[in-house]
Formats: sequence, C-alpha cells, structure tokens
Amino acid sequence: TLVTLAVDVTGSVQDFEDQLRELIVMSVEACKKSPHRDNLLLRVITFSSRFDRGVEEIHGFKLLNEIDVANYPQLYAGGYTPLCDALYSSIGAMNKFGEELSARNYGVNGICIAVTDGAENDSIATRAMVREETAKSITGETLESMITILVGVNATQYKTVLEAFRKEVDITQYLDAGEATPGKIAKLAAFVSQSVSSQAQAHGTGGPSQNIAAT
Repeated sequence: TLVTLAVDVTGSVQDFEDQLRELIVMSVEACKKSPHRDNLLLRVITFSSRFDRGVEEIHGFKLLNEIDVANYPQLYAGGYTPLCDALYSSIGAMNKFGEELSARNYGVNGICIAVTDGAENDSIATRAMVREETAKSITGETLESMITILVGVNATQYKTVLEAFRKEVDITQYLDAGEATPGKIAKLAAFVSQSVSSQAQAHGTGGPSQNIAAT
C-alpha cells in the first residue's frame, strides 16, 4: 500500500505550524504500530506557493522502519494554497510508482491524505488534471484501488467550499477535523493511521476500504 501525507504550510497556518509537524510525527509513529506496517510505503510532502510547482518533498516512498521522525524538519509557513498541485503530485507519484511495482508483479493500492486550513487559490495543476490522475489510478489498472481524503484543520469557515472541491475533483472523503488543539491533533493522527491500516487491509479484495468515522 502506497501512502502519501500532504500537509499545508501556507501563511495562514503560521499559528499552528508546530501542531502540524506533530501531526506528521504522530501519524507516522501510529502507522509504525499497524499490523500492516511491513507492507506500507510512505511519502510525506508539504505544499505552498513558495515551492517549485507548489510542493516540497520531505521524503519519497519509504518503508516505515527506514523513517526516523526525529529527522523531520521544522515547518515554516508562508505563501498561498496550491491544493490542486498537492493532490496532483500525491496521486501522480503513487500512479507512477504503482506502475513500476505492478510491472514487478506486486499488487498495489494507495491512499492519499491531504491536510489544509483553506481552499485552493494558487495551483499550476487544474481540477481537471487532478480528476484525470485519480481516474488513471483505476482505469489505467495501475492500482487496485485509491482512497483520497481531504482534511480541514482550522478550516470550518471553508467547509462548504472544501466539500464542493471534493466533489469537483472526485476526492473520496472530506473530514472537518476542527481546531488544531493537541487533543484534536492526536485524534487526527489516529484517524490517519486507521485509514491507512484499513486501506492496507483491503488490499487483494479488489476494492477500496470503507470510510473511517471521524470519531
């Protein structure tokens, strides 16, 4: 199972950038406890208009036992929100790597979790490009299944906009995670781990996992 965690580091997250780093660390540590951990490959990226094509990679696909979260950098917020770029990079990289693994006779599925506090406002990639890349995961027979989850943190005011965006680009699920408090961040990390484990468990069934409840 290929996993991508994409985290917003735009200007509006400046007040809780430390909590977002903690979310990444806690999510990875939780995934390391999954019974499917030996079959997971994780990529972590951040996104902001400050980066080339809107995305900066913390690391590419790695086995969990190769990841030392102590080496994860401090996050620095700034710029606008290239949400389409983040999703296009996330799904596109899973499609490309999934194709390579499939050619080596590995069965592959994928899950992308993108965390943001705001709406799309500065991408090179279009909504149509994201939609096409998502469709390619399945219609191109690259992956057995693909789950995409959009998570809003401190984004209640954008709930309607993000839910509409979810439908436009065929994202599987939208979750409003509420405020970036320590308790909410811990619950969100558990949600990430559960979602990843559920998708890994669904591997070989011919379909995606079921949505995990936010609670």
